[in-house]
Amino acid sequence: MQFSENSRVWIYQSNRQLSDAETIDIQKSLTEFTNIWTAHNNQLKATAEVRYNRFLILIVDEEQAGASGCSIDKSVRYMQQLEQQYNINLFDRFNMAYRSGDSILSANRNEFEELIKQGTVTADTIVFNNLAKNVAELNTSWEVPFKESWHARVFSH
Repeated sequence: MQFSENSRVWIYQSNRQLSDAETIDIQKSLTEFTNIWTAHNNQLKATAEVRYNRFLILIVDEEQAGASGCSIDKSVRYMQQLEQQYNINLFDRFNMAYRSGDSILSANRNEFEELIKQGTVTADTIVFNNLAKNVAELNTSWEVPFKESWHARVFSH
C-alpha cells in the first residue's frame, strides 16, 4: 500500500527495547489491528510498524477516511492493552530516546539532562522526535541531531 506524505502518524516509544520475539508478536498484532481499524464504520487505510525494536508507529492515509475521535480512542485503548501484555510504557512523553553508536537508548527527563551535562548527549547526538505528525515529518525530521530538535529548546541551559 502506498501512503501519502500527508498521512497522519502516531509514534509510541517503548520505555525499553523489545526482544526480537516481542517485536514479531507486536508487529503481527499491529497488522491485525490496522486491518480492522475503522472510523464511523469506514475502514481506515492504515498500516503499522515496529522500528528498532522500540517504536510502534501507526499511519493513516486520511484521503479515504479520516481518523475520528472514536477511532483514535480505539488505537489508544489498543496501545494500553499492549502495554499491559508486554509490561512496557508507551505513553511516557518524557522518556527520551537517542542513539549511542549502533544502539538506541532511552532516559527519563532527569537522566537525559544529566547525560547532556556529562557530554554523553551532544549537539550531534541523534534523538527521536516522536511528535512527527505525518509521513513527511517521519521521513525527514524523526531522527535528527539534538541541536536541530525540540529537545535542544527544552534542555538548553
